[in-house]
Order: sequence, then structure tokens, then C-alpha cells
Amino acid sequence: MSQTPGMIDLHSHTFASDGELVPAEHARRAEVQGVEVLGITDHADASNVEDCVERIERAKETTPIEVLSGVEVTHVPPNRIASVVERARDAGADIVVAHGETPVEPVVEGTNRKAIEAGVDVLGHPGRITRDDARLAAERGVRLEITARGGHSLANGHVARMAEEKGATLVVDTDAHHPRDFITRDRAVEIARLAGLSHERAVEVVDDSPRELLDEKDLP
Repeated sequence: MSQTPGMIDLHSHTFASDGELVPAEHARRAEVQGVEVLGITDHADASNVEDCVERIERAKETTPIEVLSGVEVTHVPPNRIASVVERARDAGADIVVAHGETPVEPVVEGTNRKAIEAGVDVLGHPGRITRDDARLAAERGVRLEITARGGHSLANGHVARMAEEKGATLVVDTDAHHPRDFITRDRAVEIARLAGLSHERAVEVVDDSPRELLDEKDLP
């Protein structure tokens, strides 16, 4: 009998931004839920982007599972997103997420488009995604996120529809800030199904999409 794969969660936060835990405990809480690879992507702008990446690079030796060092580029003016993304890459970030245009925060219009143009790996909770931006994400290989996080998840169905219609790749992430935010792989599949995907597609989105990204980037 084949073993159920562990979850790859590309988007989460420690106490270095607005999460609760140090990286080691954060990763341990994820491990208990069956996460095998965890992206730690604390909120970043021009003031702290290198610090965010370097902090997690230093923490990797203390974490019990594979951890990816990264950032979530957050509430940066759209015309400056590309420069912050470039700085994150230069600092050695394994994963770059952008804080998308969620319906529950006043994210500046145009953020989704500029983040896609900047080539982020994942556009986080992009609840106001348009068809044109979903098409561009498909062309640029930017993943669109179905999120487990309350509030942001209100638009999961819309995000899934836009991605499926325009051929963009979906991933499921927790955007975990607190221990209770981590979920099992089966719960991630359920969340994808509740966004309107078939069971087969939900499994592909949870199991295959993030693994393909890691393979592209030659990450664990």
C-alpha cells in the first residue's frame, strides 16, 4: 500500500512578523500535522527583506523538518514590488510569496498584477484576481493560492475558478500564524474541494503542484 504523501506548506509566519512561535516550535507544530516541507515567509518590505531571509537561514539547523527560507512581500506599493522581490532573491530566499489582493484587507489595486510581473513563486490569497491576471500567472508560472486562513479563504472559490479557466497552477497553503492554523494533508484536500475542485484535482493541487515548484527550484 502506498503511503500518503506529507503536505508541502509554502506560506507561514513566525513571531518575527505577526506569528506566535519561534521557528523551531513553529516547524514542530507543523510536523505534528504531517507537514514535510514548510515555507517560513514572514512579512517583508524594503525595511526588512534581507533580515527575514537570513533569520530563517540561521534557524534551519534547529528545525525538525525541511524548512524553506522566504518572505511574503506585504503591502508594498505596486511599483516597488519588483525591487523587493529581487532583493529577496539576492538574499538567497528559497521561496517568495506576495500578499495578494484579499477581500478582507485594503491591499492596493494592482498588487496582484505587479507581483505576477515580478515573478513571485506564489501569489498569496489573491481573492480579487481577474481573468487577465490569472492568464498572466499561467504564462509566468506563478502559483495562485487557495488558503486555509479564515477571512482570506472567503474568495477561494473565485480564485480556483479563475485559475482553472485560465490554466494557472493552484497550491493550498495555511498562511499559519498560530499553532491552531496548521492542517493535515487531508484537510488541505478538503479545502481545495470546497473551493470547487473535483477530488482528483484537489489531490493534484495539494500533492503535485508544490512538489513541482520545489523540483523546478531544486529544493528538498
